[in-house]
Amino acid sequence: MKKISPSQKIFIGMALGLAVGLLFPHFAPYLEPLSTIFIRLVKTIVVPIIFVSLIVGIAGHGDMKAVGRMGLKAIVYFEIVTTFALCIGLLAVNLLRPGDGVDIGGGREAVVAGKVNSFSDLLVHMFPENVLESAARGDLLQVVVFTVIFSAALIMIGEKKKPIIELCESVTEVMFKYTNIVMRVAPIGVGAALAVVVGSKGISVVVHLLGLIGCLFLSLVVFLIVIIVPVMLILRIPLRKFFAAVKDPAVIAFSTTSSEAALPKAMEAMEAFGVPRRIVSFVIPVGYSFNLDGTTLYLPMAAVFVAQASGIEMSIGQQFFMGLTIMLASKGVAGISRGSMVILAGLLPTFGLPVSAVAVLLSIDAIADMGRTTVNVIGNCLASAVVTKWEGLPLKSGEEASPTAPPGDS
Repeated sequence: MKKISPSQKIFIGMALGLAVGLLFPHFAPYLEPLSTIFIRLVKTIVVPIIFVSLIVGIAGHGDMKAVGRMGLKAIVYFEIVTTFALCIGLLAVNLLRPGDGVDIGGGREAVVAGKVNSFSDLLVHMFPENVLESAARGDLLQVVVFTVIFSAALIMIGEKKKPIIELCESVTEVMFKYTNIVMRVAPIGVGAALAVVVGSKGISVVVHLLGLIGCLFLSLVVFLIVIIVPVMLILRIPLRKFFAAVKDPAVIAFSTTSSEAALPKAMEAMEAFGVPRRIVSFVIPVGYSFNLDGTTLYLPMAAVFVAQASGIEMSIGQQFFMGLTIMLASKGVAGISRGSMVILAGLLPTFGLPVSAVAVLLSIDAIADMGRTTVNVIGNCLASAVVTKWEGLPLKSGEEASPTAPPGDS
């Protein structure tokens, strides 16, 4: 079993769950407690990991005097591009509607459903009265808003923030290990959830899940063509040379579904492409927290899919605010195993959507992760080239670079 990867174990759990749901539909409901326990464990991760990772992601890189003009340009670029990714994901899921006609169980949850029916209600609801109460009921939107303001306050106190940042970094490491422990039982939770849903709703659930995957990969291709390529053309970044440079890290990202595994190769490739080392060493690592194009595109799509499958119509305003919440909540969690599902588990109840759907979506998450991780890596590589252009620097290969480069470049 040690030779089987976590993703392969999830596929095995999915296959067993499908078999039980199809062959023993009357037995499948008895597996529901296993799925419920898994979802509860996932929900315990959400608030602490969002709180500490956002603090590290924002306050840890938030000293603009230290990171300077380059850091500000990089973050502005990150937010613009991820906003486009968000819009493409929402447009695709609303046009193709892969969730129509499928029932994945659950209905509208009563956590905050009655408070997000209009733009003004949602705007007011974003701000917590008591953050501990918000955390206790799993209201991710309010936790994110509090944490962003808290991180801004940390930036303002200067050097005194260091002990808090170090504490949050330590807690982040602990929560990564905690998440890894929980994800060891993911094959059981996924298999049980799929068995229950297929046993009660039929095989059509799987067909619609594959439709969601198709919608995702189509959207990722559109994002590359409509956003990434025009950015390169506008800034005169050579397309053929760039895609040749990022081919190896992209293949690593696709095959391992791990941005971290592709990081060393991505940094090496962009240096060879001609991006100065000081830009590569700052922009690409920071992009792993702030520039998750593929993840930002997929998570709102998955949430709207759950709404469609639950017969819940969300307004465009609700969908967009949900996407903005995802953009904030996903900062800093790229290193978590199945981190996107952790975010989704915290997000769904905020908008009155059934969190039980997470276990079903987790059955296809390994496939979805291949596409979104590849786009995350390509987007971060491009960001380093974009910042180089914005800094007015030429893209010179390592062989062409001057041997008397300034100290910051080496």
